[in-house]
Amino acid sequence: MTSARPAQTASLRPRAIRRAEGVKLRKSAPRTKQADWQPPKNRKDPVSILVEQGTHRITALMPVRYARMAASPFAFLRGAAAVMASDLAGTLSAGPKVQSCGDCHLANFGSYASPEGIPVFDINDFDETLSAPFEWDVKRLGTSLVLAGREGGLSESASRALARTMAQTYAQEMAKLAPLNPLAIWAERIDLSAAIAGFQDKQARKKVQSLLDARLESARSHFGLVADEGGTPRLTEKPPLVVRLPEQDDTIRAAFARYLATQPPERAILLSRYTLQDVIFKVVGVGSVGTFCAIGLFATPDNEVLLLQIKEAQTSVLAPHLAPSPFRNQGERVVTGQRIMQTASDAFLGWTHSGGTDEVDGETGTQPIGQRQFYVRRLKDQRLAAIGAEFAQIGLPDYALLCGRTLARAHARSGDVATLSGYLGAGRAFADAIATFSTAYADQTKADWKAFCAAIKKGRISAQLPGTEKKAPEDSNIYS
Repeated sequence: MTSARPAQTASLRPRAIRRAEGVKLRKSAPRTKQADWQPPKNRKDPVSILVEQGTHRITALMPVRYARMAASPFAFLRGAAAVMASDLAGTLSAGPKVQSCGDCHLANFGSYASPEGIPVFDINDFDETLSAPFEWDVKRLGTSLVLAGREGGLSESASRALARTMAQTYAQEMAKLAPLNPLAIWAERIDLSAAIAGFQDKQARKKVQSLLDARLESARSHFGLVADEGGTPRLTEKPPLVVRLPEQDDTIRAAFARYLATQPPERAILLSRYTLQDVIFKVVGVGSVGTFCAIGLFATPDNEVLLLQIKEAQTSVLAPHLAPSPFRNQGERVVTGQRIMQTASDAFLGWTHSGGTDEVDGETGTQPIGQRQFYVRRLKDQRLAAIGAEFAQIGLPDYALLCGRTLARAHARSGDVATLSGYLGAGRAFADAIATFSTAYADQTKADWKAFCAAIKKGRISAQLPGTEKKAPEDSNIYS
């Protein structure tokens, strides 16, 4: 894979040499300097960044996106990946790159079933993925933990400790993986039930296991989206956020047809047993609101159902700050990033587009005007996928440890583990620096959120949840 070649080349030298080079990086990029955050004098207005991003999305849904972001500083962080990417681009980087999530916050970790049906815990959102400095994901995750701790009622010191323990666990997991052979690293996965059994908080352990059992049971009923109409399965509308859009129906059906036509023979055989019978549109997430997202119901002649989700993939928020992406289709970028970072990826992953050429602008990496690019996956159980954020509400300290461990494993699949481990070291220098940065950037996020809410109040941007009156920011749960 093009974006992983530098790491692969570096890995062709003995571990001891690569580790020593990682230790040397501490001189050119002191770990204590990873703590630094000071907004530059020419920092771009965050609201302007968000408004510009919105010009590439469905205009009618922007008020929904902004309303969700206005709920709290943490909710704002979720939707402001482009703002933080711009800020991270100006911070210290030691040099090692990894396949980055690009939008690494605590709510983008969750559970899904492996091909064997075992619930695994991993990163579950890759819309912004690109090869990038490893620190960017760590700092964004740390910031989200500080904000979640504050909004969950933890003290300032306890909130800061969440980022520190996450970063320390990240370093420890990298040290654990460094001596392993590449095949062993690639096969490492986190069994969720085993991870829960290791939680230090006994009450959290009991509540989380009970929650997981209930979610696994709900996954067997097609998530309440399928209705049987006279023997024919159909998708169920749940207005205002799961609805039919007849004017867009043909576009999505054509995109699904292109996906089916480009599948490898072994998957094409399986998919040939199903036909597309129904399509429905869905508003998802916070940062994703305004992009096209639809569910396709495929069924056999015996009405056995397969649900596939098709989601628009736009240029990564990291792209303006990195070398041009090698991918012709943004959906291919997302799919490739997911396959690199996840131990057990969806067998139905693929990419497609709405028509026209796949060629992207070589200078900016942007997709062709008028063309929408998509990735396809099996519809994930949102209740199971979102279980991570609910775990966080039950036992945030244990969750911070789990996220740090998970992120290290995801980065180790593409990064030079020995070099990273050499740079990180066994002490607390890196973890302390990440805690300091995360606390400072959490303060920055709160200030940006206040400016964002002021822009809504002044009418500069419109925020409105469908079918509701505008809510005050503090009225919404930070994990919704």
